[in-house]
Amino acid sequence: MATLTSTPLTAKSGTADSLVIFLHGYGADGADLLGLGEVLAPHMPNTEFHAPNAPERCVNNPMGYQWFPIPWMDGSTEAQMTASFTASVAALDAYLDDIASRTGIGPERTVLVGFSQGTMMSLHVGPRRADPLAGIVGFSGRLLAPEDIGSVISKPPVLLIHGDVDPVVPFAHMAEAATALRGAGFDVDTHTSHGTPHGIAPDGLSKALLFLHEHLA
Repeated sequence: MATLTSTPLTAKSGTADSLVIFLHGYGADGADLLGLGEVLAPHMPNTEFHAPNAPERCVNNPMGYQWFPIPWMDGSTEAQMTASFTASVAALDAYLDDIASRTGIGPERTVLVGFSQGTMMSLHVGPRRADPLAGIVGFSGRLLAPEDIGSVISKPPVLLIHGDVDPVVPFAHMAEAATALRGAGFDVDTHTSHGTPHGIAPDGLSKALLFLHEHLA
């Protein structure tokens, strides 16, 4: 099994009592999102930020990484996608266990923040961990296999944020995910970034900061 690692952006105060873990999108890397930590850190002085690279080099961008291949984008097979996804789930689970052990900060003080494919991983892994996370923020993603939402074992609060002109992951996926999660008993908030394509707009980041303050206060 691949081992995920990350170099933290340490707490501004010098003492961390909460964690934010960013999960990047397809073809990117941890550094792509850790920059958001630099923006959030002055408002969250007691939070340590992490952003691991996904386990595999990206088929379409060897300089970046992927949590799993995407057949209609990179020519991989469904079997390859499933195998990579399963391996990445195991690697992310192990990483979350390890980081809690190393920092002494438990899941109740940890929020996953995903973008695109990282949102898909966050929404799948987070609710299937026995000890509930403080929350999940998902930008520009979707809920994988909503028909399997009944297999979750914890229900952390969720914030979904999506641009309404996203050409990569259709905007409609936000409502679909929210409906499925709410139907399973999750507390879900949504935010539309108007005129935003596949990316994180300032209004979306501000909404995420409010969520982080609420659930890591």
